[in-house]
Amino acid sequence: MRLATVVDARPGRCVAEMTVEKKQINRLGGLHGGLIASLVDTMGSLALASKGMYMTGVSTDMSQTFVRGAKLGEKIRVESEVVNMGKTLAFTRTELHSADTGKLLAFGSHTKYIADALKSPKNVKLSEDGESVVEGVEPDE
Repeated sequence: MRLATVVDARPGRCVAEMTVEKKQINRLGGLHGGLIASLVDTMGSLALASKGMYMTGVSTDMSQTFVRGAKLGEKIRVESEVVNMGKTLAFTRTELHSADTGKLLAFGSHTKYIADALKSPKNVKLSEDGESVVEGVEPDE
């Protein structure tokens, strides 16, 4: 089962799109808050991975704010970026927008402990556009 499709990624940023399906809505007919939390978690981690990190660390804090509902069949655009990445912690921000109207649906933040992940020998350094590995070896997976 695919939750969302990544449509753009470059170092520190990841964008995905999805269409709200029946199995993803709550009793009121809107996109379930738990799914939004999962998107904040997953997309924040993908934004970190887009910086060449093989492992993306351990979550220490996450929050979501629900602004307006997304209805069945609505196309959603999910944008996540690395706000700051230090020696021990990384901070990401994710926003969900209606793909049709551009209206903000929800936003969230995600803090991850990355000190151990930064030491992984499988990490790579990417070109500025993220299109090629300039240091390290690209994983086979």
